[in-house]
Amino acid sequence: MSLVDENAPPEEQIARQAKIIDALMRRANRSNDVGVSAYSAFQSAIELQAQVAAKTRDLERAATELESVRYDRERARRTLEDALSAMGEGFALFTGGRLDICNVLFRTFLPDVAFRVRKGLRLEDYLQYMMQSRALVSTDRGITRNFAPEDRGSTGASVRSVVIELRGDRWYQLSQQRTSSSNVVLLLTEITSIVRQNRSEKEHLIDRQAAYIQAAFEDMTSGVCTFSSSGEVMMYNRQFRQLLGLPFTLLQKGTTLTRLLDFLRNHSLVAEDADLRVEAWRRHLQHEGWLRKRIRHGTDRVLELQVNRLPDDGFLVELTDVTLESRATEILENRVQERTAELTEANRRLTEQYEEKARVEEELRLAKERAEAAVSSKTRFLAAASHDLLQPVNAAKLLLATLKERTRGTEFAATVERLYGAFGSTEQLLHSLLDISRLESADPSAVTPSEISLGVLMQGIYEDQSALAEQKKVHLSVVPSDVLVCSDPVYLLRSIQNLVVNAIQYTEPGGRVLVGCRRRGKKVILQVWDTGIGIGLKDQKRIFEEFARAENVSLASGVGLGLSVVDRACKLLGHRLWVRSKPGVGSLFCIELDRVPGRRVPVEPATVAPADTDVELERIILVIENDPDVLFAMTQKLEHWGASVLAAPSTAEALVHVRDMGLAPDIVLADYQLDGEDTGVRAIAEIRRETGVHVPAIVITADRREQIRRQGAELGFTVMHKPVQLSKLRPLIEWKIRWQSPGPVLEGGAQEPAQEQAQTKVGHDSAPQGNTLDAGRHIT
Repeated sequence: MSLVDENAPPEEQIARQAKIIDALMRRANRSNDVGVSAYSAFQSAIELQAQVAAKTRDLERAATELESVRYDRERARRTLEDALSAMGEGFALFTGGRLDICNVLFRTFLPDVAFRVRKGLRLEDYLQYMMQSRALVSTDRGITRNFAPEDRGSTGASVRSVVIELRGDRWYQLSQQRTSSSNVVLLLTEITSIVRQNRSEKEHLIDRQAAYIQAAFEDMTSGVCTFSSSGEVMMYNRQFRQLLGLPFTLLQKGTTLTRLLDFLRNHSLVAEDADLRVEAWRRHLQHEGWLRKRIRHGTDRVLELQVNRLPDDGFLVELTDVTLESRATEILENRVQERTAELTEANRRLTEQYEEKARVEEELRLAKERAEAAVSSKTRFLAAASHDLLQPVNAAKLLLATLKERTRGTEFAATVERLYGAFGSTEQLLHSLLDISRLESADPSAVTPSEISLGVLMQGIYEDQSALAEQKKVHLSVVPSDVLVCSDPVYLLRSIQNLVVNAIQYTEPGGRVLVGCRRRGKKVILQVWDTGIGIGLKDQKRIFEEFARAENVSLASGVGLGLSVVDRACKLLGHRLWVRSKPGVGSLFCIELDRVPGRRVPVEPATVAPADTDVELERIILVIENDPDVLFAMTQKLEHWGASVLAAPSTAEALVHVRDMGLAPDIVLADYQLDGEDTGVRAIAEIRRETGVHVPAIVITADRREQIRRQGAELGFTVMHKPVQLSKLRPLIEWKIRWQSPGPVLEGGAQEPAQEQAQTKVGHDSAPQGNTLDAGRHIT
């Protein structure tokens, strides 16, 4: 451990070493040291002498280095002083708030306080002397406040500066910057040349701006004149003098507004004396800041006066000649008055016409209500009378079918065949009228969208229309499909059926009709192609209207309702319908449907032949029908097929037949709407309850409501619509008797669940293709 602090100043180190040497020397000279031998003392003296010599050399070297540092410091200070003296700016360094060094320029900056500027001067004292100097004229901000010495900002903070004006139009910038926590530098920079140059440029710019303003005034179409706050002319243009008709000698800079107004008044250039009151102008300007009015100048001119107050309480006067505008306004006002009188008269006539129109509109409204009531009555009549209309048609069709079979091979066969065909046309027309009636009713329950197998639907239409195609010698084919679509089964079936019938009807013998569908993303396009007579372009826009036919169609071909039904049904179901056709080549009708994704129903081409009518239908059939003609015709037809028929007009008589017979019939055929509140559904339930077995049943009705279909699904009977298609009735009877064998009946007439499930499965798997035979589906 060293006995001398190496970090201490050299003087302290030398003094410390001298004390140590002196102590060692005294210790060596003592003769009464206890326990030390003469040899040890001698040896210690030798070592002490060596240490003293080493310390002496260190002290000499330290003294030499200290002298060198002092010399360098003095030389650096003289160099700094020389550099500061050569600077073009005043410089002063304050250390600890007191002047440490400055150059001559800073010291002589203010001659009357130069003698006070010496080393050790406090910064705040110097600033006070500066503010008291007679050479100081002004500063742009306070010096003592901005250069306060107690402000201990961080080192390197932003420079603070003050602009100082001295006598003789001299300008300096005094800047302060803190270099350390205790050092502050003041710089004085002369900016006299910069200030004088800026002043000159500003004066020149003001002169140029005045020239620009004067030039702008002269180019203005309106007269402009500026007045000072005392009301003297400052600047004006030639147009101002010409508009007022003032002499050149009068309108000069310094002329008062009062003198100008007196001239106008004396020469009668202004008609109203109120327009020439200066005090009124001043009060209005003080309150509003602007003034606008029109004055008459002389006898034939109108001037618009616009006065705006200026920031220095002066004001600017602008004059515009609006004589033509004023005359136009007067003419316009006169015309407006004349036009007002004309409009008043016209309004009176229009009021009379409006009252007459209101009376006519009221009459038209009443007429419209009567027409709408008539249409509604017609619609309700057709909807309500569908059962009554179809009853005789159904009876006639059954009788004609029986007559056709019984006259086969006789001389009356051709006549009966023609009669049967004519009746088929009547039936088709009746169906179209009833379809239009239902579509016009706008009843939300008229359509019931559901999932439909398009392949099954097309196959059923193929079987229905094959006979018509064979009769016309037209080749009808259907492309099988397994796609499911979302639509109403009844109206979609009617739409496709009408398109196919039309295609067959207007295709010459030997032609072809093709029915199929194409997938288009989430849509399915059902297409009906034919090689028929085609439709012209102008007729393609009107064939979907009621009673509309193409020009190349004969009048005996129909009344033109089939395509109208298709169009109305597609609009009601939200399906897109369009046609492409070329006369002499053929037509293509398309219906765009929503596809049910992810599900398919395999469909094979129809291979099941119609039921053999030569084989006796040896079954007991209970027929319930309240219409005597329909009951007679149905009985005749069933007996002709070889069945034993029990005919009853009501549920009560049907139960009498069942009790008398003592056993359940093989099948029940019942009309839905019987007399009063009696229905075929009730009759089926009562018979099943009476016999204790689930008797197969078919409800035959003209009512197409969804409610009946749901009842069929719940109670296990099939629904067929009138007029009955005999080609489907017999296969349906045979299938239901064969596969829907009677079983135990539960409360309400429903079959036992296990048997119901078996029945539904059989209905789907074993029914003849093209006929929808499972419980609750519509058959048309």
